[in-house]
Amino acid sequence: MKPFLITERDGAILVVRMDSPETRNALSEPSQMQAFVDLCAMVRADRSVKVVVLTGNGPAFCAGGNVKDMRDRGGIFAGSPYEVRESYRNGIQRIPLCLYDLDVPVIAAMNGPAIGAGLDLACMCDVRIAADTAKFAESFVKLGIVPGDGGAWLLPRIVGMPKASLMALTGDMIDAQTALAWGLVTEVVPLAELEASAMSLARRMASNPSHGLRLTKRLLREGQHMRLDSLLELSAAFQALAHHTEDHTEAVAAFLEKRDPEFTGR
Repeated sequence: MKPFLITERDGAILVVRMDSPETRNALSEPSQMQAFVDLCAMVRADRSVKVVVLTGNGPAFCAGGNVKDMRDRGGIFAGSPYEVRESYRNGIQRIPLCLYDLDVPVIAAMNGPAIGAGLDLACMCDVRIAADTAKFAESFVKLGIVPGDGGAWLLPRIVGMPKASLMALTGDMIDAQTALAWGLVTEVVPLAELEASAMSLARRMASNPSHGLRLTKRLLREGQHMRLDSLLELSAAFQALAHHTEDHTEAVAAFLEKRDPEFTGR
């Protein structure tokens, strides 16, 4: 069986492509969930990776769950209610727990529709760039089910509760320009320019010191559920670590000497 995720390196950037165009990169197989878990474990262990770009091969970014499997009660939808619950907990719910929690920035380059779990997958990333042909829907309710992979937590944090409620309770599709106006994506470009735009942004992020990137993202994540005073305590601790990195010393020297810095990741 061919791998669901294809990876390639461009310097400090890891490009990840979902490669099941025949199913519009639908997420229904346990092996696909495991592929994301393994990917995140690899990135956490590889300190040379600074940024991840996630995209899809074919006409869609990710079509969400496989509706045919839902009809046939196959794959992760098979078995008793208890078994389905465990399939979610031990399957697709492992993706937000590892991908959202990843220390390095993740850019979603959305080459086509992101539907249901596909939209939630994009919301697990830090920044979303969309092709002008992309469409988006939190469409679970149209199939008589609920967001089962974290969408009810993720989406309101990006577009706000009123718009998240509108999307989740109607299941309606929105186009790329609406997604841009709502803050769901930060940029809309022609499909032919999508990868170049995503890589340009990734290089801007990757030009910064590794420790600073990872610590900054961790603060942004922790700030989602901490009080201000608690976050300030964590910020002070992280700042103490950052001030004692070689890359911070180099960044300060380069700034004062009006030259480009040369970072080593130390």
